[in-house]
Amino acid sequence: MAFTRRTALLAAASAPWLPLPAFARKYDTGASDTEIRIGNTVPYSGPASAFGVFGKTASAYFRKVNEEQGGVGGRKINFLSLDDAYSPPKTVEATRKLVESEGVLLMFNQLGTASNAAIQKYMNAKKVPHLFLSTGASRFIDPKGAPWSMAFLAGYEIEGAVYAAHIVKTNPNAKIAVLSQADDYGRDFLRGFKAGLGNKVGNIVAEATYEPTDPTVDSQIVGFKASGADVFMNISLPKQALQAIRKSAELGWKPAYYLIGSASGVNTTMVPAGRERSTGIFSATYWKDPSDPGWKDDPGVKDYHAFMKQYYPDGDPTDRVCYNGYSASQLMVHVLRQCGDELTRENVMKQATSLKNVELPLLIPGIRVNTSADDYRVIRAMQLTRFDGDKFVNVGDVIGF
Repeated sequence: MAFTRRTALLAAASAPWLPLPAFARKYDTGASDTEIRIGNTVPYSGPASAFGVFGKTASAYFRKVNEEQGGVGGRKINFLSLDDAYSPPKTVEATRKLVESEGVLLMFNQLGTASNAAIQKYMNAKKVPHLFLSTGASRFIDPKGAPWSMAFLAGYEIEGAVYAAHIVKTNPNAKIAVLSQADDYGRDFLRGFKAGLGNKVGNIVAEATYEPTDPTVDSQIVGFKASGADVFMNISLPKQALQAIRKSAELGWKPAYYLIGSASGVNTTMVPAGRERSTGIFSATYWKDPSDPGWKDDPGVKDYHAFMKQYYPDGDPTDRVCYNGYSASQLMVHVLRQCGDELTRENVMKQATSLKNVELPLLIPGIRVNTSADDYRVIRAMQLTRFDGDKFVNVGDVIGF
């Protein structure tokens, strides 16, 4: 039988582990037989530079994939990560450079609600995948309004509701003070928190916001103490979270304290603020805590520690930013593998929005990744945790939405 184009395709289809013949492979800008170009912007400098670890962790993970597995489908990942200093105008400039000059296939794991909002219209107009972003803002899980954008983190509204549910259950007569960042990041959390309070929303006795560039949040904390609040919901970045913990202790203000997950790193916030000051603070997570001895024999945690030791020895494996970035990178590689030899932007989005029961090794048991063309939420369940002076201890059951 003559070897025709059709028989070549049939042969490849019957042996799916083989690459498609060259004429059957499909590529868009940023992909080829030898390379996949991925773009990224994060703040390596500026007020949110602690989150630069996202870029460093992803770079280390993709290097591991290249060195140990030869890349994805024989294609090396070329990860191009630029500093945007947590400044939306700089995010726009860097993203345009990566898309238009560097020719990346997609943008991945960019940090921040305001930064990603500044490029969302551009990315969707260009039809370039804007994937697994380090934000939980609702505007990035909007298949109809922004089909090329997709957040990675659990929705901020979901997380806010988790804290509210615990407060209502344990202290229905609470007097609540709320600090939030003055942007979509803060507003989404606040919206979910207030929705979770339901008819107890009137229990909020004080609200204040801050700008990321503000030198301190001391005046807001002074005002909260004066309000008589006995519960504090802190929706902030790590820098402001640390300041708030210290100032509260200095004033002798000891409310029941709730701190959002992205700001509650053990070695970036809790310990630097002082163990005696941080003990008892509530947060929420969907991750196994790599610093918790209870997970020391877990295969996923062991693999993570081995990765950090070999590929990112300067990183802190207990930093939530590290294991968020590690897990987002694993999911990105999973999507690229699912694309096979059709590395087009359209197929990347198709695979990212059709994930079924994907297990990320650091997710708490029972939480898996499921997405669809109508539901872009990557992670939709969380568990309340409480800091015991050394680590966060899980409280109650996993709460799903």
